[in-house]
Amino acid sequence: MTIKAYAPASIGNVSLGFDLLGAALAPVDGSLLGDTVSAVEAPSFSLAVTGRFADRLPADTNDNIVATCYHHFRQQLDARGLSVSKVPALTLEKHLPIGSGLGSSASSIVAALYAINRFYDNPFDEQALLLMMGELEGQISGSVHYDNVAPCYQGGLTLMAEQPGQIALTLPSFSHWYWVVCYSGISVSTAAARDILPQQVSMADTIAFGRQLAVFVDALYRQDETLAIAMMHDVLAEPHRKALLPMFDESRAYALQHGAGAFGISGSGPTVFAVCDNADNAENIRAWLQANYVQNDSGFSHVCRIDERGTRLLPAEATA
Repeated sequence: MTIKAYAPASIGNVSLGFDLLGAALAPVDGSLLGDTVSAVEAPSFSLAVTGRFADRLPADTNDNIVATCYHHFRQQLDARGLSVSKVPALTLEKHLPIGSGLGSSASSIVAALYAINRFYDNPFDEQALLLMMGELEGQISGSVHYDNVAPCYQGGLTLMAEQPGQIALTLPSFSHWYWVVCYSGISVSTAAARDILPQQVSMADTIAFGRQLAVFVDALYRQDETLAIAMMHDVLAEPHRKALLPMFDESRAYALQHGAGAFGISGSGPTVFAVCDNADNAENIRAWLQANYVQNDSGFSHVCRIDERGTRLLPAEATA
């Protein structure tokens, strides 16, 4: 039997919550925006890689993060004294571009660990898997953080608590909001995007960051969307990172002039996102970004909602 796990794309930071907020994405047209990993029992471990962006990954699959996930999972089994005999043949379908700001590495990691855990009859619970996901994500980005892996795995809009037994908290959201995302086609590594940030933050920006995050969470619980969307402005990273993103200022101006309540960088970029409460405005912004923000044939744009389901199993024949 083939086990096939799908892990959705995600927005890290959500502008105002640097490393602390994340949101999973589901295109409104019903298509899947994320990676899948399939597992089937085999005589020996192997990894095959397919999908639109497979050629962006290391040619040697031993260097692929999905292979690392498998070996790390087996090490954790051994550490718990759990003996297993069967091994999987894994297939990664790579549908998210690398360095896109859409949680590409997180999607592969989450789908892999979810599929491997199911393959071995769920020896690890959700919190144990999240710890593994964060650790493996840290191997790529340079530091352990959960703002992509947590929403990708659990779904919804999530706040990182990073407490024992409670890594991430699911927040209320506004189900009628549309999240327009546009990947320009260029690549920005998380490490490079972090290097461009200042090492110290002013007292004024620190206070603004704390106020925005606190008020945003409060507004979500009270379902005050006007106040919530007013808080969605990045005072920490965007002023520095936007220099890496051609057409960012022009794209933000267009979106805000045509019905978006907020506009920002998804994760470390180059993907940008706009938040709207009107489907026609969202589609208009999506089309404009597709025509003006996209830099090459690799780029794309989607109108999305928050994906409340997170990682899940798909029929073996399903394609993202």
